Amino acid sequence: MIIGNSRAELMQSGLNLIGQAISIFDSDLRLAVANSQFQTLLGLPDNLTRPGAYFEDIVRYLVVRGEYGPQDDPDEAVRVRVEQARTFQPHYMERQRSNGQWLAVEGAPLSQGGWVTVYTDISDMRRQEELLRVRSEVLSEQVLDHAERLAAANRKLAATISALQETKRVVTETQARTRQVTEMVAAHIAHMDPDFRYLFSNGQLPQIFPGRRSDIVGLTVEQVLGPANFAVLRRYLENALAGRSQVFEMSDAESGRRIRIALTPDRAGNGVYILSTDVTAEVEVREALTHASRRELAAKITSGLAHDFGNLLTVILGLQDRLSRANLPDDAKSDVQATLAATRRGVQLLDRIGQIAAPPGTTREPVQVGPLLQDLCNMARPSLGPDMLLELQCDLSDTPLMVDPGQLQDSILNLILNARDALDGQPGEIKVKARAAAPWLEIIVTDTGPGFTPEALTRATEPFFTTKQGQGSGLGLAMVFDQTKLAGGTLHLSNRGETPGARARLRLPYYPVRPQMILLVEDDDELREVLRTMLTGMGHSVVEAATLHEARQLADLPEISVILSDIQLGDGLGSELSTSSGPPTVLMTALPPGDPLRESVGGVVLTKPFDAGSLSETFNRVLND
Repeated sequence: MIIGNSRAELMQSGLNLIGQAISIFDSDLRLAVANSQFQTLLGLPDNLTRPGAYFEDIVRYLVVRGEYGPQDDPDEAVRVRVEQARTFQPHYMERQRSNGQWLAVEGAPLSQGGWVTVYTDISDMRRQEELLRVRSEVLSEQVLDHAERLAAANRKLAATISALQETKRVVTETQARTRQVTEMVAAHIAHMDPDFRYLFSNGQLPQIFPGRRSDIVGLTVEQVLGPANFAVLRRYLENALAGRSQVFEMSDAESGRRIRIALTPDRAGNGVYILSTDVTAEVEVREALTHASRRELAAKITSGLAHDFGNLLTVILGLQDRLSRANLPDDAKSDVQATLAATRRGVQLLDRIGQIAAPPGTTREPVQVGPLLQDLCNMARPSLGPDMLLELQCDLSDTPLMVDPGQLQDSILNLILNARDALDGQPGEIKVKARAAAPWLEIIVTDTGPGFTPEALTRATEPFFTTKQGQGSGLGLAMVFDQTKLAGGTLHLSNRGETPGARARLRLPYYPVRPQMILLVEDDDELREVLRTMLTGMGHSVVEAATLHEARQLADLPEISVILSDIQLGDGLGSELSTSSGPPTVLMTALPPGDPLRESVGGVVLTKPFDAGSLSETFNRVLND
């Protein structure tokens, strides 16, 4: 069944194949349907051949152009023809146009109202008739026969040309629509030949593989995506070239983004069609849901057993502590100490399970990450084996970054200790590398141990999963994963590849603290004091104003970099401080999103309460726009 636009397209294509001009007007004297010959034959502009065009406008255009010969009163000529149309009667007429062309015009009313008119170019026919009348006595029967055959061939050729023109129009429109659709799809669509060379691309490759070029037709997959990615893709591409469809996921070696790729063999044997989509967010949500379910399980375990377990541990600690002070043999004292150590470890484990079940919030503050990592490495070195080397390579400036120092230290320390356990007391090297990889603070911890097993790469961040044969809690990497996600970052585990060893890449949002002069506008004295302390703690200088009037007198100071103002001030709106020539303005409010006043001010709005990290991120965004 053909419905909607498909039926209209079908009808239009059919009408365009007819060699005569056709027009249909409705009862309101407006054009309902016309084929392409209607415009071509009468020489009408586009606006007069579209559905809805008025009959009066078309007639006026033809009268003014001289289509009906000289007119003493053009308006009267138009009026007469419109009135005739309103009382339309069936008719057939032949008339000669101003350019000498002869037209046969046949019209008939429609039962629904309106009428249909067919225009036929009979110029050749009239010339032939005239020629036959003038020279019929000298034309032989053979000449007439040739003339008839020629006329038939001409009519057939004209019909073929019309059909080809309509086919060309449909194909051109279809190609344009197809290209537009493929360019709008949030995926990379491509066609590759058997030599791994791109034959077609919708230009969306940089959206899926960041940093790549969009003009890739004629290049090979290896040239475009790099040797590392091609090494992963090759076996899938070869399977697809052999006729087997492939659907798989891979991580981009450069950006770390997770890509899902579908390969479909070309039925004509000319290569493979490729559909690539970025599923990084989907994978992160999937992992987050998995970890959320683990945390939910841990929460249930904790809520159901923590109270009783805690009481038991308290009793055990009390009894063992009493025994440790008693006069016991040395071997018994060592047993008591071992029991105490095991009990204290149980207390720590219970506390860590609670952290997994309900992770704390992130409190960012200005931190010089380089010295923090140096202190952490100095603290961690004594816990390593005598033949283990811990090296720090820090490629960061002295600019403070907004991070949670406690969480960052916990995460890196967990990764260092995990690397230490992987070395299992054997000589080896642990490296901590830190650098700015916009928009990330990237910290990579590598070791020279045996690396992750395939199972560990899949499950290492799951709570309670461990490969330490009962010696580990299985919560270290899970805590790193949770804390990193909570801070808006990512944790990626892999093996080094070129040499034995494991690699953990931790990425956190890169929020540098660049000291600015801030104009703080807040009419609540206590809140203004809190905000001033927050800003100065971030390293900024602060100029204060309690009213809109005071702020206007200070806003044009050349040292002011950003205006931080409440929306509702006692004597006006903070949004009135925003000007195209002045410093950028960040507005604050406790009004919820969607409130009419909040929506009316526009610009950047921070919802109260907010922390220093959110404020620093907002400053960076408005200053870099």
